[in-house]
Amino acid sequence: MPENSNTLLDKLNTLKSRYEEVKTLITDPEVIANQQRYVKLTKEYKELEDLMTVRQEYAALTANLSESKHILMTENDAELKDLAREEITECEARLPQLEEEIKLLLLPKDPEDAKNAILEIRGGTGGDEAALFAGDLFRMYVKYCETKGWKIEVSNANEGAAGGFKEIVCSVTGNNVYGTLKYESGVHRVQRVPATETQGRVHTSAATVAVLPEAEAFDVVINEGEIKWGTFRSSGAGGQNVNKVESGVRLRYNWKNPNTGETEEILIECTETRDQPKNKERALARLRTFIYDREHQKYVDDIASRRKSLVSTGDRSAKIRTYNYPQGRITDHRINYTIYNLAAFMDGNIQDCIDHLIVAENTARMEAAELE
Repeated sequence: MPENSNTLLDKLNTLKSRYEEVKTLITDPEVIANQQRYVKLTKEYKELEDLMTVRQEYAALTANLSESKHILMTENDAELKDLAREEITECEARLPQLEEEIKLLLLPKDPEDAKNAILEIRGGTGGDEAALFAGDLFRMYVKYCETKGWKIEVSNANEGAAGGFKEIVCSVTGNNVYGTLKYESGVHRVQRVPATETQGRVHTSAATVAVLPEAEAFDVVINEGEIKWGTFRSSGAGGQNVNKVESGVRLRYNWKNPNTGETEEILIECTETRDQPKNKERALARLRTFIYDREHQKYVDDIASRRKSLVSTGDRSAKIRTYNYPQGRITDHRINYTIYNLAAFMDGNIQDCIDHLIVAENTARMEAAELE
């Protein structure tokens, strides 16, 4: 039996009673009536259920391995010994893989991972070219979201003079959105010949991507009576209705930062739909997310300082990736990941890069857990 099998089995066995408890709780009418508690327990149940599945396989494997070794030592029947050797080989090949899976499942989950996300893309240094690149990044994420079956909705956009976006904000909804897209937060640098460049020189520009977990209604406390609402006529495409009806909404809210004690005014505009009540609802969702993000910044900073080796520290000022068009190259600087398939990457094929980032982070987390 592997050296650490007893330890892992002990950990899994201690979680079994909690699994049974949660399984009963989520059928309790009182718990179901408390939406916040029910959602939390349902998530815990799913995580524990995954652990119970591997616990069953792990217990069976260790028992089979022990029994096969016993047969090999005590039996005289050649055929039985051959079968025992085959069983030992299979068990010893599978056990290390399963142990890594268990260690990964036992790592504390980021409670934000399962949430939807707010995706913000802003043109940085580089003027018109930076806005064009921000537009390219937005299209890349739209295509990626389509492959994942996620829904992406633009809540606010400020177009660049030559195209693209100076800033674009959208909500992304689906399964495990934040846990996947969080690796995209940071500065994205592009090296290419701009359309306006007559000498054929390569310019370097940048765009900043921020991915925030979308706050749920019970995550933050907002006094809605203190929100100052205003309306305005939207501009841009959408026919006559867009310009004649004041469907755009603007909210102002004075918020006291619990980390600093300072009060600041938050201004949010939403022109996502032609329906004013829907725009109000979406502006309110963005306000919740903004406040949640700011209130949890200290928590994020603490994680970043303790886990410098991890790739998803949440630092939005860090240069994370370079897109080199002349070479057709993408380089992710956090894990030294380089591929020469830029066209496909910009067409939304970014999953392989994200998978490498997830593996790198999980490896670092497991190493850190073993040192504790």
